[in-house]
Amino acid sequence: MKEISRRALLQSAALAGLGVRLAGGAARNIPIGVTDWNLKLGADPEALPLAAKIGFEGVQISFGRRILNDKMPLDDPEIVSQYLSLSAEHRIPINGTCVDKLHDNGLKSDKLAIKWVLDAIRLTSALKTKVLLLPFFGKWAIQNQDEGNAVGDALREIAPEAEKAGIILGLEDTISAENNVRIVDRSKSKQVSVYYDTGNSAAAGFDVVKEIRWLGSGRICQFHLKDNPHYLGEGTISFPRVIEAIREIGFTGAANLETDTHPGVSVEADMRKNLAYIRQVMG
Repeated sequence: MKEISRRALLQSAALAGLGVRLAGGAARNIPIGVTDWNLKLGADPEALPLAAKIGFEGVQISFGRRILNDKMPLDDPEIVSQYLSLSAEHRIPINGTCVDKLHDNGLKSDKLAIKWVLDAIRLTSALKTKVLLLPFFGKWAIQNQDEGNAVGDALREIAPEAEKAGIILGLEDTISAENNVRIVDRSKSKQVSVYYDTGNSAAAGFDVVKEIRWLGSGRICQFHLKDNPHYLGEGTISFPRVIEAIREIGFTGAANLETDTHPGVSVEADMRKNLAYIRQVMG
């Protein structure tokens, strides 16, 4: 065997190290999508081509709140087919859904909410995606441990359908990471997770970076990135530290911008500005 020179060994090591860094960097850059409601196109298939035009890598779609024939607006095979066709045509995935009807019928005490979640599980599966957001805001916000227990019990009833469909139920709310995990544990299902929203948690007084690290990748299904009413990077949340924490926990899912549109500025212009900033942070 010929003796390998020291220079050749050093060059090989350097190239190997570069390859590891490049592969690691690519893996850590999570896909950035957008919510259809912040595109002002809630429950509207046209959110997909607009998101693709702006440069997003996914869209989180809402099912709508205007009930017709005891169904949510998207509960129609033709509309589902339209979403799938537009997703394929514009090469942009539907990265998740939201049962926004829970703003009217909350899961903590309204039995009708269970119907909407079960319908949403079926529709999420039909749309060929895996993460379904369950919101808890306004009068349906979780205010105390008893209400959290009630939510956990309702999720335990719903979870078998989510498990059969392979759908993750993500809790988005204004309570602490620890209280979210109590609900997740009470549901007794691996399909129940936390949908972590940076803006909600910061506004509620929680340390966003600390909570992300404490929850870890196994208890977060997706992220909402926002610091409303500010542009990303111009408010109180340090997004470089947020992205660092997301990378540190090994999270590989998606994050969606849920950023406000400012007066006198178009949705497209505002979204481009926020998307450019977060991609710059990701490096």
